[in-house]
Amino acid sequence: MYTEVVKIIEGGLRGDKDKILNYATVLANNLEQQGNPALSRKIRNILTERHGQLTALDNFIAKPVDTESRLEMVEITYPSVEAEKIVLNKHIAAEIQSFIEYYQKRDMLLQAGIETSFSMLLYGPPGCGKTTVAQYIASIMGLPLVCARLDSMVSSLLGSTAKNIRKIFDFVASRECILFLDEFDVIAKLRDDKNELGELKRVVNSLIQNIDSLHGDTILIAATNHHELLDPAIWRRFSKVLRLEKPNAEEIISLIQIILAGTKNNILGNPRKLEPLAAAFVDFSFSSIKTVLLNVIKNTIIHDMLSVTYAEILREIYMYSNHTIVEEDFLNYLLHYKVTQKEMHEIGIPLRKIQNILKEGKKEE
Repeated sequence: MYTEVVKIIEGGLRGDKDKILNYATVLANNLEQQGNPALSRKIRNILTERHGQLTALDNFIAKPVDTESRLEMVEITYPSVEAEKIVLNKHIAAEIQSFIEYYQKRDMLLQAGIETSFSMLLYGPPGCGKTTVAQYIASIMGLPLVCARLDSMVSSLLGSTAKNIRKIFDFVASRECILFLDEFDVIAKLRDDKNELGELKRVVNSLIQNIDSLHGDTILIAATNHHELLDPAIWRRFSKVLRLEKPNAEEIISLIQIILAGTKNNILGNPRKLEPLAAAFVDFSFSSIKTVLLNVIKNTIIHDMLSVTYAEILREIYMYSNHTIVEEDFLNYLLHYKVTQKEMHEIGIPLRKIQNILKEGKKEE
């Protein structure tokens, strides 16, 4: 069995999909013979599901390259995002589902005489799930996600940038895939900006022309943190425009439950800790909440702590927001969220210091 595992790893590192598939099949057969049918079945299911995807990726081998730098201008992935592992505003989720259904039933729309163009513009603050939404749509639809690399697409020679945009759109034309343009404002700026060069305005014109010519099986998803910079004509090119916001209290609780599921903790199932914790995360993005919680989980593991605690998460939130610990302010922060003296002591705060702060607080009252 160990030989098969080693060979699969070798195949993965070398990009040899045939070797991966062959030795994974051998591994599944051996596991079944050794009395582990459940794991054998799981491997076979993965092979069945992924083989078609690997074959489809073969069609994308000749990636477009920037003439100046010789860098590839796209990255191609097959995202796997579980619906139950992401948190979406219910209205946004409904819009995304409608967008997916339009694409899946595009033949019906064509028969009804409705011109089909599948494009979505996502905007909002950083860390609020724009890239995740693109990955989620690709995962649900089983389509490759073709991500444009702005570092190689945007050339020092602006005339080359327009050509690079054309190369990317030509590359995805007539392919069933999703073209994802992140940081979209870089190439879609206002054309009446007096600070921009005329050549850059021609880049925007080229972009608009390419979007207009994109039809058929290709989906376009663009994302930006700076929607105010976009040219007005760009907005009209998208059949669906969604604004992604920072999570509300209900969404924060859902995200906490997803990330802490499977960990030993004193938070889940305890509204007196879960609801204040959600309040402490207000104004955080989805990405920042995830970062804070994963930092706490990592600390719990490497320091052999018994569980993830309410006080540890609040400490990480404070540190993430302030980048340092100001002791008196930090203690008052913990007291505000009803952290007990015992919990404070467990995260390394001396009891004497806690009691002094409490005494000073009573004097002020």
